[in-house]
Amino acid sequence: MTELVKVNAEILNVERVSVESLDDTVVLSLHIPTDLDYFKGHFDQAPILAGVVQLHWAAEFARQYLDVNTGEVMDIQVLKFQEMILPGKDIVLKLTKKTAEKVLFSYQSAEQENQSDAIKSHSSGRLIFADATAILEGQ
Repeated sequence: MTELVKVNAEILNVERVSVESLDDTVVLSLHIPTDLDYFKGHFDQAPILAGVVQLHWAAEFARQYLDVNTGEVMDIQVLKFQEMILPGKDIVLKLTKKTAEKVLFSYQSAEQENQSDAIKSHSSGRLIFADATAILEGQ
């Protein structure tokens, strides 16, 4: 089942397999379609999911599922890209709200290596959202 979610006038076209919420954490199981528009031109012979797309999804899903400030992302901290996300991959996006402005994110997948399940980390970091109230008051 492909679900299109309209957020901030943009379409996030990703297959959401499941969504689990507990307190200030949400875990989204996602399937990355092989025909995802984001793969076009990035790269033709060996497509990968661009880091900017991963950041965009983390921010938009945090806005959708966690009670965070709806301001723009003002800073990205402790950003790490470890393993590429390839077409057709099943991944897990974990979002944890630390404060109204701060959300931790990580993309992981389960890999079958030597008949044992291993967790592969793709990327992680901390998103710092602007306080929308402070921005409005400054205008």
